[in-house]
Amino acid sequence: MTPNPILKVLSTFKKNRVRSLLIGGQACIIYGAAEFSRDSDFVILCTLENLECLQQALDTLKAKLIYVPPLEMNYLEQGHACHFRCTAKEVKNLRIDVISKLRGCDTFAKLWERKKTVPLKNKVSIDVIGLRDLVQSKKTQRDKDWFMLKRLMDNDIILNKHNPSGGHLRWWFRECRDADLLIELAKKYPKIAKECLVDRPLLASAIIPDIQKLNLQLHDEEMSERQKDIEYWAPLKRELEILRHKSRMPPYASPW
Repeated sequence: MTPNPILKVLSTFKKNRVRSLLIGGQACIIYGAAEFSRDSDFVILCTLENLECLQQALDTLKAKLIYVPPLEMNYLEQGHACHFRCTAKEVKNLRIDVISKLRGCDTFAKLWERKKTVPLKNKVSIDVIGLRDLVQSKKTQRDKDWFMLKRLMDNDIILNKHNPSGGHLRWWFRECRDADLLIELAKKYPKIAKECLVDRPLLASAIIPDIQKLNLQLHDEEMSERQKDIEYWAPLKRELEILRHKSRMPPYASPW
């Protein structure tokens, strides 16, 4: 994880008892799938008490709202993200994005149950979204998220391929984006591959194997998820445009 500025944000959130999970590029770094990110993205518990704690942390960081909507429960509950730019010396120009709902993911309470806690120096620890939930959150309309999703999966398979559990294998069969890896896994674990066919029919092409067909099916699967994300954000973007015109703030920015 990139040093100093991000750590300052994380420690400030902790000090102000903000109930949040680190997501986005910084979470990908923790799971070994990214090299650098200047932003810090969080999914937060959407309660009045927690928003008060968050506002205190933002005030400490001198973080200013840079896009609509404002930091209010009703916008967060709809699925909007709120965007801030820090102006405090130690974190100057660092961007903070917060959201309370991730498309296709479970509620915050369930995400919290599956979180990864990472110890840092001085007895400080940070709460990071679980790997499987992070992978799910990357199914967006953006190219870089699909690239990162593939890296997260490939990295997990490489690290755990020598002694995977049945649950681990089933997750790989559901989410792996690499045709060669899927064919290799299907050859090594044919029984589990066949069990997973119900949830992911394209695995039939991995079992045969037919790599050309499998690559086409993986592409179609990705395009379907991208379209779902476009449709999810369309009404939210329309609402933001109305708010932007009223407030005269800059145009809408991508949530992550």
